[in-house]
Amino acid sequence: MVEDGSPFYHHMITMTSQAAKKIEDTADQLIGEVKRSYSVNKQLSDDLLNTLSFFFQSPLLPALELVEKSSVYHVTSPSGRSLYQVIGASGTPYTCFPGLKYCSCPAYQFSVLRKDTHMLCKHVLALRLAEAMDKLKPLSVSDTEIASMITDID
Repeated sequence: MVEDGSPFYHHMITMTSQAAKKIEDTADQLIGEVKRSYSVNKQLSDDLLNTLSFFFQSPLLPALELVEKSSVYHVTSPSGRSLYQVIGASGTPYTCFPGLKYCSCPAYQFSVLRKDTHMLCKHVLALRLAEAMDKLKPLSVSDTEIASMITDID
């Protein structure tokens, strides 16, 4: 067993952190390419879609469907609070915070946090794609409503 204080342990933690940073950087670059491509062509090329599919894997197609169905909302209140909600395929609204790459859906809890088999759920990916493609739907709510949305997060 490797001890927490050993040089090997610290080396492995550093390598894992560096790999995670490279993956995040690549994801950001791909989303940037989506933004550039969509702003010019109003569509994504087959090559870009193939690259996105290879990188993001199974969440990509459902995320694109959510974007096309206009299911991604930027929710704001008069006090300046804001959050994002993605209406899932079942009609359930999931709250997302893109800076944290957090989503209130069960898939995020299971596949991203517990199993670590995905870097994002389809809702967070849909949010990032909708932002890049300028397809966020604005939704203004009262301060009380947005406070309720935040406190209702599991």
